[in-house]
Amino acid sequence: MTRPPLPPPSGPPPSAPRVRKPLLARISPPQLIALSFAAAILVGGLLLALPLTHGAGRHVNFLQALFTATSALCVTGLNVLDPSKDFNRLGQIIIMALIQVGGLGIITFGTVFALITRRRVNYSERIRLAQQVSAFSAGDVVPLIRNIFLYTFVIEAAGAAVLAFRFVPLEGWGRGLFYAVFHSVSAFNNSGFALYSDNLIGFVGDPIVSGVIALLIILGGMGFLVQLNVVAHLLSPRRNRLLVHSKLVLTMMGALLLLGTLAYLILEWNNPRTLAPLPFGTKLLASFFQSVTTRTAGFNSLDYGAMGMGTIFITIILMFIGANPGSTGGGIKTSTFYVMMASAWSMVRGHRDATVFERRIDQETVLRAMTVGLLSIGLVNTMFILLLLMNTNSQVLFVQLFFEAVSAFGTVGLSMNTTPLLNPEQQIVIILLMYLGRIGPLTFAVAFNRREAGDLVRYPAEKDILIG
Repeated sequence: MTRPPLPPPSGPPPSAPRVRKPLLARISPPQLIALSFAAAILVGGLLLALPLTHGAGRHVNFLQALFTATSALCVTGLNVLDPSKDFNRLGQIIIMALIQVGGLGIITFGTVFALITRRRVNYSERIRLAQQVSAFSAGDVVPLIRNIFLYTFVIEAAGAAVLAFRFVPLEGWGRGLFYAVFHSVSAFNNSGFALYSDNLIGFVGDPIVSGVIALLIILGGMGFLVQLNVVAHLLSPRRNRLLVHSKLVLTMMGALLLLGTLAYLILEWNNPRTLAPLPFGTKLLASFFQSVTTRTAGFNSLDYGAMGMGTIFITIILMFIGANPGSTGGGIKTSTFYVMMASAWSMVRGHRDATVFERRIDQETVLRAMTVGLLSIGLVNTMFILLLLMNTNSQVLFVQLFFEAVSAFGTVGLSMNTTPLLNPEQQIVIILLMYLGRIGPLTFAVAFNRREAGDLVRYPAEKDILIG
């Protein structure tokens, strides 16, 4: 006797068990960049707070260590301490490592480790890498990372070799070689950390130190994609043409360096505390060096506390513009500044589109540039107001705090001798500014914004809103 078939189950069929994605797979590229930098800053602060990293007879509290770690990892160079005295050789090595990691990017280092251990880099990781190095696509990002690492260490080694000719006779073999490597790494990564109490003021007329440091700063602030594109173009001009992006940022770099050099030379020519006592050749070298270092590098061979207000104003503008996208530098970036100015100029002339090298700049790029510029201005001014409200030192002036705020945001590291005078609350504000300046205000805003499903409803356009 056969049993009758069972009735089909009522209700919807049971759904398959949900597979939960790993944590890293659920983190977006902007979130991973922001969180990885924050975690690395905390680790660096803890390491630099250890007594075994401090100089003889020196005490560094946790806030000072955290400030130094943030400045190093965000390749800024602002200091509440003197790295040459308050930290011993181990502490200085940790600072140098933080500078290198911060300049190239934490995710970049993780990818290189994966390549060394022969682990496959999946697509989501490639997307995060492309976001960090400002690559145009994720497809070729892994070979790009290999080239970036090779290029970086070759340039830093060459810079250290030349600097050794100056530092070894001054400091001896062991100390001189370490100084050469440290300053080469610091310069290429646009950090501005120096192992001399007066930074590089003692080398204002030294063509080797000033020239090599300036060249390393330029190469580091150029942007990795531009560097590789230029090298490929020089090796094979017909097969590898210069990208429009490369032409744009190289033109902007040259123009800003020239204008900055002329501005320093003219405005400080008769200043008895800066250029006036120097011979013409040294004046020219010093003016060029300051123009280079305002591009987020932070080294100085002149005392910014002794400069005139006109020079300080020019310096603030240059610091805010910063270096190129995808580089070790900060600021709003040269391409952002160009797109903003070109869009405004085309509107004034009554043209519909902004152009660059006979190419139209699309509206999304214009909107992104305007967003970065507006967020950056808002961030700097908000933090500047906080610095003013927290100021308890009558010796710290209005212009000094504004200079400090722009320097921190642009990850520059220049100071009107103000940083050591900041109170603990102001130091925390500067730490936040350096962090947000390094990862970028737009990246931070996107990282911690709620994900939207998309604009399901698009309202009619309104053209009767008056502007200007």
